Amino acid sequence: RHPQVLGQLLGWDVPRAHRELLEKLALNALHPSHRFASPVFEPEPISFYTAQPVGSLVEKSGKSKPGLRNVYALGTVSFLTDVSTEMVLGFLPVYVVQELGATRAVLGLMEGLSEFTNYLFRLLSGFLSDRIGRRKPLVFVGYLLSTVAKPLFAFARTPADAVAVRVADRVGKGIRTSPRDALLSQSVDEKMAGRAFGLHRTLDQSGAVLGPLLASALLPLLGPRNVFLLSFVPAALALAVLLLFVVEVGVERREASVLRGLSKVVKGDFALLLVAFAVLGLGWYDFSFVLLKSAELGLALSMVPLVYLGLNVFHTLVGYPAGVLSDRVGRKPLLALSMLLFSAASLAMAYSAGVWSILYVVALYGLHFGIYETVSRAVIPSYAPPELRGAAYGVFYIVTGLSMLVGMSLVGYLWDAYGKVLAFTYSAGMGLAAAALAAYLAVKR
Repeated sequence: RHPQVLGQLLGWDVPRAHRELLEKLALNALHPSHRFASPVFEPEPISFYTAQPVGSLVEKSGKSKPGLRNVYALGTVSFLTDVSTEMVLGFLPVYVVQELGATRAVLGLMEGLSEFTNYLFRLLSGFLSDRIGRRKPLVFVGYLLSTVAKPLFAFARTPADAVAVRVADRVGKGIRTSPRDALLSQSVDEKMAGRAFGLHRTLDQSGAVLGPLLASALLPLLGPRNVFLLSFVPAALALAVLLLFVVEVGVERREASVLRGLSKVVKGDFALLLVAFAVLGLGWYDFSFVLLKSAELGLALSMVPLVYLGLNVFHTLVGYPAGVLSDRVGRKPLLALSMLLFSAASLAMAYSAGVWSILYVVALYGLHFGIYETVSRAVIPSYAPPELRGAAYGVFYIVTGLSMLVGMSLVGYLWDAYGKVLAFTYSAGMGLAAAALAAYLAVKR
C-alpha cells in the first residue's frame, strides 16, 4: 500500500521477522498479479526499535518524537567526544609552538583555517542532510573523521603536519554539526528547543571540563604524544553510543538546489538575525585571546591551562539554565544579553590590570559564551520549517564562520599594531551593535 516507504524500510537494519514480512508486502505491491485477494494478510502497525531505528518515519508518519532521550544520547556522544578533544586542545597550542617550532602567526593561521573549514562543511552538510532526508549518517561520518584525526597529532613532525591534522579534525566537526543540530531540534517540540540545546550544551561542556583535567594528570606520566594517542578511547566510545542509542528523525527528501534552499531560508527577520551574528563575528575573538591576555597579566605558563578550564566551567554551568530561561522569556532577549556580556568581557580585556583581574575576564567571557552558544542555536528552529532546518543551520554557521575569521584576524592585527585598548574597545562596540539588532528583533516579534 505504501511501496516507497516499504522500499526504504527494506534497506534498513530491522529484525529478521519484520524484514520477511516487509518483503512479502513489497512483493505484493510491486507485482499486481500476486496481490492478496483479501485483507486477511494486512498486519497491525509494527513498532521497530533496533540499534538503528527507522527514524525517518518518526516525523513523516506523525508518530511522537523521541524527545529528551535523544537529547541525552546526543549529549553523551558530545560529552565523550569533548573529553577526547579537550585532552588535545588543552596543550596543543603550546605543543605546536614549542615542540614543532611553529610561530604564533602559523598557530593563528592553523586555528583560523580550521574553523573556517569547520563552518564551510557545516553549510554543505546541512544542505546535504536536507536533500537525503536523514541526519544520522552524516553525524556518524563527522564524528568518525574527528575520532581518527586527533591521534595523528602523535605523528606530526612539522607545523604543516599539525595544520593538516587540525583541519581534518575540524572538517569532521563541520560535517556533523548542522545535521546534529537539526536532529536535536526535531527530537523535541519547538517549545522545548531551548531546554534541549541547553542540556546538550551542558553535557558537551562537561567533557570540556574533564578533558583538560585528564590531560594535566596524564602529561607528566605519558608525555604529549601518548596523550594524543589515548584521546582515541573516549572518541571511540562516543561512536558506539551514537550507533546504539541515537534515534534518527528524518524528513521528506528535498530535490531543491542549494540556491533555491537559500532563497527560502534567508529572508525577512532571519536575514536580519544573520546580520546580527555577522556584526558580532566581525568583532569576535575566542578563548585563545583570553589565554594570551592571562599570560600578559603575569600568570605563569603552567597556570594558563587553568584559565581554559575556568572558561569551560562557566560555560558548562550556564548552558542548561540559559536554555530553560530562553524557553520562558524568549530566545532573542537572551541572545541580546549574551552579546552585551561579550562587550563587557571585551572592555575587561581592554582595561584590566593585575593578575587577579583575569578572574572577572574569565567570568564575563564564560557567561557570554555559555549563553550565546546555547541560545544562538536554539533560536534557529523558529525561522525554518523542519525540512529546511539543516540548511538554516548551515547558513547560520557559514555566516558566523566567515565573519569570525575576519574578526579574529582583525582583532589580532589591532592588538599587535595598536595595542589591547583599541583592539578590544572595537570588539566591545561590535558587540553592542549586534545586541541592538537582536533587541530590535525581540521587540518586533
